[in-house]
Amino acid sequence: RWMKFEEKVEDGGERWSAPHVPALPLHSLFQLRRCLQKGTMLLDLDAPSFKEIIDKALSGQPEEAELQPELKERLAALLLCQPRHQPTKSLLWLLAELGLSPCRGKAKSWSEPRAQLSETPLKEQLRNRFKKKVPPGAEAAHVAVGEVEFLEKPFTAFIRLRRGVALGSLAEVALPSRFLFILLGPRAKVKAYHEVGRAMATLLMDELFQRVARQAEHREDLIAGMEAFLDELTVLPPGKWDPSARIPPPSCLPSPHRRTAVHPPDRQSHGNGDMAAAGDRADLGHPHSREELERTGRLFGGLLRDIRRKAPWYGSDFSDALHPQCLSAVLYIYLATVTNAITFGGMLGDETANMQGVLESFLGTAFAGSIFCLFSGQPLTILSSTGPVLVFERLLFSFSQDHSLDYLEFRLWIGLWVAFFGVVLVATEASHLVRYFTRFTEEGFCALISLIFIYDSLKKMLSLADAFPINWQYRLDNVTSYSCVCNLSSPAPQGTTRCSPHPWPPSRYSPCSWAGRLSRTQCLGRGGHLLGTSCQYVPDVTLVSFLLFGGTFLSCTTLKRFRSSRYFPAGVRKLVSDFAIILAILASCAIDASLGLETPKLLVPSELKPTNPARGWIVFPFGANPWWVCLVSAVPAVLVTILIFMDQQITAVILNRREYKLQKGAGYHLDLLCVSLLMVVTSATGLPWYVSATVISLAHMESLRKESATSAPGECPEFLGIREQRLTGLAVFVLTGFSVFMAPILKHIPMPVLYGVFLHMGVAALNSIQLTDRVRLLLMPAKHQPDLAYLRHVPLRRVHLFTIIQLLCLALLWVLKSTTAAIIFPVMV
Repeated sequence: RWMKFEEKVEDGGERWSAPHVPALPLHSLFQLRRCLQKGTMLLDLDAPSFKEIIDKALSGQPEEAELQPELKERLAALLLCQPRHQPTKSLLWLLAELGLSPCRGKAKSWSEPRAQLSETPLKEQLRNRFKKKVPPGAEAAHVAVGEVEFLEKPFTAFIRLRRGVALGSLAEVALPSRFLFILLGPRAKVKAYHEVGRAMATLLMDELFQRVARQAEHREDLIAGMEAFLDELTVLPPGKWDPSARIPPPSCLPSPHRRTAVHPPDRQSHGNGDMAAAGDRADLGHPHSREELERTGRLFGGLLRDIRRKAPWYGSDFSDALHPQCLSAVLYIYLATVTNAITFGGMLGDETANMQGVLESFLGTAFAGSIFCLFSGQPLTILSSTGPVLVFERLLFSFSQDHSLDYLEFRLWIGLWVAFFGVVLVATEASHLVRYFTRFTEEGFCALISLIFIYDSLKKMLSLADAFPINWQYRLDNVTSYSCVCNLSSPAPQGTTRCSPHPWPPSRYSPCSWAGRLSRTQCLGRGGHLLGTSCQYVPDVTLVSFLLFGGTFLSCTTLKRFRSSRYFPAGVRKLVSDFAIILAILASCAIDASLGLETPKLLVPSELKPTNPARGWIVFPFGANPWWVCLVSAVPAVLVTILIFMDQQITAVILNRREYKLQKGAGYHLDLLCVSLLMVVTSATGLPWYVSATVISLAHMESLRKESATSAPGECPEFLGIREQRLTGLAVFVLTGFSVFMAPILKHIPMPVLYGVFLHMGVAALNSIQLTDRVRLLLMPAKHQPDLAYLRHVPLRRVHLFTIIQLLCLALLWVLKSTTAAIIFPVMV
């Protein structure tokens, strides 16, 4: 059978082979062309049954090849026999057959050699699991070849039906049939007949020949279609490969459109793909030359166009989210967002004397993210505090402290100026500059943010060694000398005696007896102190934390790739892959709970009050600072505006790449307006500033990938695009807001597990850019380098030069980010 690729019934007759690319003898194609030239050909035959088709085929023979009436009857009877099929059976079906007795199994056989063809589909056809692989709207073609003892010369017929007709039990699965090819001949040539049949089936599987076969009006049209197929043929020399070897299907195939562009009838190229690449470049054009980024020349023209583009999709932005995949995306991104909010909230608290802390980070993330998801142009974007914004907050706070300014009021005016500048940028359609962002800039920025995620997750894990020190001094041989007792060294109350560290003999009623039973906390609470060689001992929490961290990262990576595994049915693989992150987190939490060690847990604020009691929920614009501060604030606001614009728009460009096949369009101007207006609210309430988070947004996109439900054997599922909707992001941010009330549940999640998820997100984002592939090329000898398209057309030294310049720029950005010059970071981007 053929569906994209060839499959054979193995010699045992019980199973289908792995799908493979058909390898044909060249001579069989020439024989097939002769058959089409000389044999019977019926185009647009109108016949309701297989019997009528055979009768017309036998009566429509050319005069010189016409058979005797007796031979026609015998041939018709032979062709109307039930073909022997090998159904694709489920595991339960096979187990059930094992339990049947041999005679009962024989009685249930439906492929008896002399049984007559049924006019209705058989029960086994309808139960055949292979039908799940057949795409909707498919039709069947039948190829019948073989040797017959009563024929002296071959009988050949090619038949095309006017419309698809269900031919009873003829096909392996119940499908309408459109083409039939018959080649029967005298004995001793069965091998040749078989190869001609394979050649015909391979031709009918070719999309370009299919078009010709469906539209042909005469025999010559069909022959011309076969000549075009032969023009594209590639011949492998004998002796240089094993013809019995099965060529596995390639990961991607050229489209029929590209084949016609590359191989016009009068100009063929069998080189190393130069023309194909030229076609690729012509198809791609400028990477961002799309309607969203064209200037209208009117104030707010781009914004109005964004609104008109997105408004028709608003209803489907909610209905399209009704899919189980969206549930896994919500849980995954929620945990990533909560971890991010706690991490950045803690850092902000340290840098700003708790003027902004974890609670403000939670509330700001929930509010800003929800509003953005409801009204933005690209709701798949996840808002978050980012590293560059955190650096600016630190510099702003230290400047305020040094010059005796009120930090929150100063920050409010900067935020209002940034919002004003943002609205001006939207009004003047400044977002059209995004079209000049190249791969160089996108990859550098994405790599930087990904490396920050990886670096921060590893840094947090290494800091555990300070809180939970590793017991380097522990020696098993000294275990007998390890002890720790409570010494109540404070003056004893009247009527009691002071307890010595080692009372002997211990009295049941002495103070030492109850002092020895005190816990560490009780001892220290009563003013005592600990004495002994094992008082500083703590369990190896750091080691277990690193095991949880590494185990979560490996589990996330392995389960995410489970979709392409060879184990279990496709539905199970897809489900496991969709819920990979949640399954990894649950497994790690279960291991942590079973060990019972006090690993650091996710601690969420449980009260709705400002982290710093000295501040309120509303920041007033006047009163604490001199009047001129509101004017001077415009200077740092320019830097923040550049930072917000670059951070927001580079992330938007990455998310709106063509390879994601987004159908609902982008909204660069609308996104920038939403971020600018949110600056007003977050500044007035003393909440953190928010902008698109590259890595979490990419993880959100990847968790919503759509792939074709049916695919031919050997064919990779086709990537259909992203499940574009607003509900997953909205649900993530609403849950983030309610996390304050879910503290009793969230406190069971170990932080090392969430840091492992962070590491996975950073590595996944880093692997999604071409820069990573080109860095690997630097370490590979030329003969081991993969056959990448750009390596065929760009000299290797130019590729390496481009990569090295990118790496140097990336290193410069990293150094800038890590020093006091970080305020000019957005200008350097």
